[in-house]
Amino acid sequence: MTVSTGEAAGAARKGADPALCPYRLVMEHVTSRWGVLVLIELLDRPHRFSELRRAIGRTSGRQVSEKMLTQTLQTLERDGLVHRDAKPVIPPRVDYSLTGLGREAAEQVRTLARWTEHRMADVEQARQAYDEARAAHSARA
Repeated sequence: MTVSTGEAAGAARKGADPALCPYRLVMEHVTSRWGVLVLIELLDRPHRFSELRRAIGRTSGRQVSEKMLTQTLQTLERDGLVHRDAKPVIPPRVDYSLTGLGREAAEQVRTLARWTEHRMADVEQARQAYDEARAAHSARA
């Protein structure tokens, strides 16, 4: 497996050899901030680059830069999750869609996203209880 210099440097700083845990890199790609959104958006249908960028902005409330979206799509394409279809027309037309593997990953990510949405009240309640307990402990110390 070829690892980019940035990934290798990051792994070296963390004390891990990226070649020993290739699944970790795929997991990072799939669960990255923009990777999650790309996969979920492409579940519905193929998108052109600018369509995908706008859809992600609507969904997340944040605009993804062209550079970051390009990098995310290239990474997911390299992992076999996204298919890039460049049509030889003028002006150029490029569509992005999920591969079978990508669809599997996207379904899993969407399930996790839905669970998070449905259970957010419980998470907020747990956070509040944790913060109150920490504050009480700090006051006693």
